[in-house]
Amino acid sequence: MPQESSHRVVVIVDENSNPFELGCATEIFGLHRPELGGRLYDFRLCSPDPHTLMRDGFFTLTGVADLTLADTADTLIVPNRPDVDTPRRPDVLDTVRRAHARRTRLVGFCSGAFTLAEAGVLDGRRATAHWQWTGEFRTRFPHVHLEPDVLFVDDGDILTSAGSAAALDLGLHLVRRDHGAETAHSVSRRLVFAAHRDGGQRQFVERPVPDLPDESLAPVLAWAQHHLDTPLTVGALAARAAVSPATLHRRFQAQLGTTPLAWLTAERVTLARRLIELGERRLEVIARRTGLGTTANLRTVLRRETGLTPSDYRRRFSPAPPH
Repeated sequence: MPQESSHRVVVIVDENSNPFELGCATEIFGLHRPELGGRLYDFRLCSPDPHTLMRDGFFTLTGVADLTLADTADTLIVPNRPDVDTPRRPDVLDTVRRAHARRTRLVGFCSGAFTLAEAGVLDGRRATAHWQWTGEFRTRFPHVHLEPDVLFVDDGDILTSAGSAAALDLGLHLVRRDHGAETAHSVSRRLVFAAHRDGGQRQFVERPVPDLPDESLAPVLAWAQHHLDTPLTVGALAARAAVSPATLHRRFQAQLGTTPLAWLTAERVTLARRLIELGERRLEVIARRTGLGTTANLRTVLRRETGLTPSDYRRRFSPAPPH
């Protein structure tokens, strides 16, 4: 169980900031979690003004620290707001630059990528932003490597997420990075939100909500997740869903923005990572339980999907073996 953490997460709240992303940050990083042994982070808010008018004047935030608190952050979440045309305040941008110089981890939710780019810390780096703003972002910040089809980008010490709800995806990813898969799954269960959503934000671009509830993939996805150790095929998934393979492909693309095989591989890799993080050291057991078959295939797929071999992944994320 995690103990009370000294890792300080600070959110800068600026004029016209979005309450939703602030709520996401508070929910993921700020709550006391008795089921996990306490708080996962030392969570604080700061603002350049003693009275901060939030988005569209919904409410005024008062009683938070000034910007000097940001200089104590281990992770700094930068301001985001629906108006991406108005330049960010110079004192906020200076605060972000100082944090970057100290190697503080920087996080931008949604339009927060504009704040990071204006501060100049994203040049030559990977990032994402809401799909509605990708054209404008590329025009204004041509030296940033924008990835428009993903829910979030982890570029080491700078992380960005796409639209509002993707703040939850990125927040859970940070919990997973900091505290492991089991803790992230516990937080996601409390949120009633998937610990990992497949597909990228491309699946949300001007697509209508499906009219027919019986076309939902949820039942077949849940069934497949409980049968990953069996030799599942697209044909088997289609049969389970009582549709043709071609129809199944169309539904996966429409609802998840990916293919059945890509989804299946991602689920198997997620399970493999979880097993390694829980301390399983026998590669043949991991390969069998995930349906990846052989240890050679496990090594190949894990390296392709994560950039790490099983040994590297174990050294980075699994608990130390008992002495």
